[in-house]
Amino acid sequence: MASSPCSSVNFDSGLEIKTRSVEQTLIPLVSQITTLINHKDKPKKSERTQQAIQRVGQAVSVAVGRFVAVGEAIAMENEELKEEMGMACFEARRAGDAIAQLTDVGTAVTPPVDRRTTVFSDRTGMVKAARMLLSSVTKVLVLADRIVIKQIITSRNKVLVTLEQLERVSTFQEFVQIFSQFGNQMVEFAHLTGDRQNDLKDENKKARMAAARAVLEKCTMMLLTASKTCLRHPDCESARINKDAVFHRMRFALEQVMEIVTDARPCGETKVLPLSIYTGIKDFKSNVEGLREGLYLLPHQALSGQLEAVVERTEDFTDSAYTSHEHREGILQLCQLARQDTDQLITAWMEAKQSLNAKEATEEMELSILKTCQSVYELRRELHKVAVGRAADLLKLHAEHLPLRALKASGGEGNLEAVAEYARTLGEQKEQLVETCRLLCHVSGTEPLEITCIHAEETFHVIGPQIISAAQTLALHPSSKIAKENLDVFCEAWESQLCDMAVLLREINDVFEGRRGGTASGDKRAYVSLPRPGKHSANLKTVKAVKLDAEEQSTIAKLGLELRLLTSDVDTEVEKWEDQEHDIVRQGQSLSSMAYSMHLFTRGEGLLKTTTDLFHQAEVLSEEGLQLCSSLHTFSTQLMDEEKVVVLSEMEKLMGLCQQLQMGVRTPVQGKTATFQKVDSSIQNTRAIITVVIYLLPVCNKIVRKYKSERSNLGSPQSWRERQSSTPVKDDVLNGKNSNGFGVKSLEQHMANLTFLESK
Repeated sequence: MASSPCSSVNFDSGLEIKTRSVEQTLIPLVSQITTLINHKDKPKKSERTQQAIQRVGQAVSVAVGRFVAVGEAIAMENEELKEEMGMACFEARRAGDAIAQLTDVGTAVTPPVDRRTTVFSDRTGMVKAARMLLSSVTKVLVLADRIVIKQIITSRNKVLVTLEQLERVSTFQEFVQIFSQFGNQMVEFAHLTGDRQNDLKDENKKARMAAARAVLEKCTMMLLTASKTCLRHPDCESARINKDAVFHRMRFALEQVMEIVTDARPCGETKVLPLSIYTGIKDFKSNVEGLREGLYLLPHQALSGQLEAVVERTEDFTDSAYTSHEHREGILQLCQLARQDTDQLITAWMEAKQSLNAKEATEEMELSILKTCQSVYELRRELHKVAVGRAADLLKLHAEHLPLRALKASGGEGNLEAVAEYARTLGEQKEQLVETCRLLCHVSGTEPLEITCIHAEETFHVIGPQIISAAQTLALHPSSKIAKENLDVFCEAWESQLCDMAVLLREINDVFEGRRGGTASGDKRAYVSLPRPGKHSANLKTVKAVKLDAEEQSTIAKLGLELRLLTSDVDTEVEKWEDQEHDIVRQGQSLSSMAYSMHLFTRGEGLLKTTTDLFHQAEVLSEEGLQLCSSLHTFSTQLMDEEKVVVLSEMEKLMGLCQQLQMGVRTPVQGKTATFQKVDSSIQNTRAIITVVIYLLPVCNKIVRKYKSERSNLGSPQSWRERQSSTPVKDDVLNGKNSNGFGVKSLEQHMANLTFLESK
């Protein structure tokens, strides 16, 4: 979130807010308290308004009381935070009581002539109470967030202990017993880190977390088969190498998760992304365009040096054995053109600086700025074409997975010579893919996508040799079923990464063409990762996951097709919005994306493989739908009566459908028939939700356009909040039509709706 009321209000919490759940809990509170304070600007109010203000003050106090009760319950369960949490809760309760007292009509001065009262005579007291309330509530939330971090650390430690036990086992019986425990621990860890990943505000951290969790997910199955192979063939060196590599990669991924969660780095080192060509060009253009405003900001050597650094990084393209002569020449020519245009710009710049009358860019300099920016853009476009073209060609070339098939066949025949030959072929393919990922990183367009490119590069680099060692083991033991299964698992991981690379390629293209902002994997779902008193994620029970058979798949295919058509309609409506970052648009897109993944499930495709995956996705979708309801409510507070009725009516319908879906997927069922009925019901409810979204998007878009034409300051969610904060509250809002207390979904409500879902 680029900006929020939280960032514009001055209160001394001294705490950095790193998660969306904490921020989203605070934003409505900040807005409501700010509005309440701003009400003082017109102290003469009617009795009706005065009573409404009193009700708001009392509602704040009651809501804070409930909030504090939850905070105190959390404190009782976490001894190490008891003192800090207790003090924060005490301050919050005291501030809530002060606000209720300051808004009490009975304490206001009442002139006998016009029967109007004066409130907030103690302006300083109200501001002080509001600041204390916001500060203490923030501290309670951030302390609660520390508990989540503690849960993740505890879960990781349990996984590490069991991982060490698995590495030392010597019998199948012992392995099976410990791996069962390890599997349950990994499920718990996946739930906690999935919630955390999607709750993070920092998109780079979110992308790094997604990469680390993807490694853990794939390595869990690799660990199973690699360990079993090693136990079956204890004297086989290639089997031991294969197993050791999996354990090493899992430990590394676990440490990556901890670094992200705790914001810590070993030995205080700071990890910085390697500078990409896209970033270099972006910074260079920014400095070039900045010359218009300040002729003396940079020495000309700095501008030349910056361009040379970009040109130097293009050597990753021009030095590659896989870059065609035509493309190499094109890149070199564009680099030379950029140099020439930059030299001309520097000449015009120096002349402008030497002129006593030149206080801003001259016409000649302006022309040079435009030419320089155009030349580096052409360079970026050429590099993008080369990298994306190379990746697309590779994906097409290796779509049949011929080296993998050959390794499986030759390994099964016990032909070590053939395995060595095809291992070289796979090694060449790996080098091509690794280099291509590096080129894609240069042109990806956003840091989260750069992180995803680096993850893809590392994955190909690691899995290639693991496939070869697994094939060598099979060739040495061609009749071993477990060795064959192990090779299959590693080959599937390779194929899966190729599929991920195809998705990554589409996202990079979308960013380049301006169709999206480019978050890694496109996941914008918001999770609430605050703890729930009395409920511990360690006690979660896993539900048996099953796949649909062919008959069931066929039965729901029609429903899935309808869902697909509806998501296309959502995408069409979204494209009509000018403000693509509007909360309603963003959440509508997120719902459409999740519904599309459910459509893929009905075809037996995509990331949702089992019914459990589907139910998790449906629950996440219902949570996002409720978030959209919250955005619609905020939106409606700015509307005229007729428009407001339409939006609120559809909002209530949407809320009911989301709650129905949520209850349905949380209801446990047993048996094949009941499970299929639950699948069918989940998809039908999702279809109904998306139908409402399709109706709402054009309605809200029309309203936004209308208000924007009338008042230009209503064009974005942020400006709406600013307007709400800077003007007195309306009587209808103060009279209790605002659905809850101080306009904030309290921590208690957040916790009541909390679910620990595994993010795929």
